[in-house]
Amino acid sequence: MTVDLRHLRVFLAIAAEGSVTRAAARLHVTQPALSRTLQQLEAHLGVTLADRSTHHLELTAAGTALRERAAAAVAAVDDVLDPARAGTWPLRLGHAWSALGEHTGPLLRAWDEAYPDVPLRLLRIDDRTAGLTDDRTDAAVLRDPGEIPRVRTECLLTEARLAAVPADGELARRPRLSLADLAGRPIAINTVTGTTTLDLWPSDAAPAVTVEVANTDDWLAAISAGRAVGVTSVATAAMYPHPAVAYVPLTDAPPLRLYVAWREPPTHPAVPALIALLRTLAT
Repeated sequence: MTVDLRHLRVFLAIAAEGSVTRAAARLHVTQPALSRTLQQLEAHLGVTLADRSTHHLELTAAGTALRERAAAAVAAVDDVLDPARAGTWPLRLGHAWSALGEHTGPLLRAWDEAYPDVPLRLLRIDDRTAGLTDDRTDAAVLRDPGEIPRVRTECLLTEARLAAVPADGELARRPRLSLADLAGRPIAINTVTGTTTLDLWPSDAAPAVTVEVANTDDWLAAISAGRAVGVTSVATAAMYPHPAVAYVPLTDAPPLRLYVAWREPPTHPAVPALIALLRTLAT
């Protein structure tokens, strides 16, 4: 009995639906055929992947461990067989916001010169890992990545923090600001990918009002409309200049660290070359 990609697709459908019956309807096959395919995969691996003893199917520990790897394998094969990508294998570099700031353009130009046969795609993905954990990217530049299973991180550089304020307001006319200068105003906070929290301020002097947003575009909109002020890094000023937003140095906010992150083992053979180039640009 040969196990192939079909077995992985069946397993992923069952895992997604939590039911052999619903997975069979989704794949337009009979329930007995789907059950046999799952049993073949389990026999090949020598483990039980799903607990069928309850009305709602549950993945076992082995099934949970396999699910992520199976999804990556299926996605990789689909990518290879995509006619639109025939002859190329793009390297996908994700970012949640602001990419590498002023280093973004030099990186893309240096890559195109050094590796013209490997397209480098810069992708903004609005989640904290910029697509690494669901195989939408091969590497990512992240701020405050935390611990991510099976992902390696390396600090590239530090970035000074800035205040982002309405350009027509009184704060925009000052040469520099402190966190205390912002505390009496609503603070725009990106709750999905941002690094600013009320923990920046002393507990007895934190802003009383926050304006929660889900991405950089909405963050800029709130500030440019005069609804809030924000805290960000110099990278945002470089990547998102805005006529209605002024970026002012903050004197007492700690700098941010910018990391490169990638899956181990790498999902693209050019990942080590990308990391080496990023190290060079960051020095």
